Amino acid sequence: MINSLESGIKELVEEFVANGALCPANMDIASRREGYVASTVLAGDDVKMHQEFVEDLDGINVKIYKPTAGTNLPITVYFHGGCFISGGFNTHDVQLRNLAHQSQSIVFCIGYRLAPEYTYPCAHDDVYQAALRIHQHGYKYGGDNSKIYFVGDSAGGQLALATTLRLKQHQTWLPKKQILIYPMLDTQGVSQSYKDNGSDYIITARMLLSGFEMYAGDDVLLRSCRELNLLEADFSGLPATSIITAEFDPLRDEGELLYRLMRQQGVEVYCQRYLGTIHGFFQLGAVSVSAQRCLLSVAADICS
Repeated sequence: MINSLESGIKELVEEFVANGALCPANMDIASRREGYVASTVLAGDDVKMHQEFVEDLDGINVKIYKPTAGTNLPITVYFHGGCFISGGFNTHDVQLRNLAHQSQSIVFCIGYRLAPEYTYPCAHDDVYQAALRIHQHGYKYGGDNSKIYFVGDSAGGQLALATTLRLKQHQTWLPKKQILIYPMLDTQGVSQSYKDNGSDYIITARMLLSGFEMYAGDDVLLRSCRELNLLEADFSGLPATSIITAEFDPLRDEGELLYRLMRQQGVEVYCQRYLGTIHGFFQLGAVSVSAQRCLLSVAADICS
């Protein structure tokens, strides 16, 4: 099936397989984090911001990307990926600048605590508290608090959805829309796409599941926690949702199952599968036309 991959992604996968398809889960945490940062050479073209800076919002670092000097701009709250154990401002800078520029929104990227140093519910608590502060204080940065959008990739997609569910339970506001890019939703990885795509496409099944395991810190919690196993959640009353999946991603099927579950529960939900792509393709703008188009699509979702 490698021949079905987009050409730039195909070269990356062929190199991975030629080098023995070594699963990143076998690396130590420092090496996994360094590898993610090194991969940013594939992020694509960068753009300049009017302002970008890091703010401490009651103990949680948030990086703010402001494309213009304007006011009443939409607010995009970004939940970065990295399997709960890696990722941050430096792994997503290029995509977030482009997203701010193309959507003409202020992007707030949340620097939540990472596993294994910090286990559940640290990341969930961090992003929830940060979302509350952004809703409360976003106007100070030129944002319109009535137009808040959640966007997250991979583990960040999980955290974005979990935050929306917490807001539904505890607050009187929800994001205007949430955009979930190949979200991590099933801690057991039982889908067919986990079996079909779990070995040869760089981000392996074992790598994804090891992130869940380190973040949960306990096998019983891993299996039973409703806030980790989000496919068991009640989605009724959630805002409009866009789900993005990748054809050769272990997470493809659970993202598309989320679409069906949401549709059954009355959520306005859309799903787009990008053919010829793998998990993480959103950050491969230098080699993937689909990544470039996906970024434009996410930005258009925010602008609409």
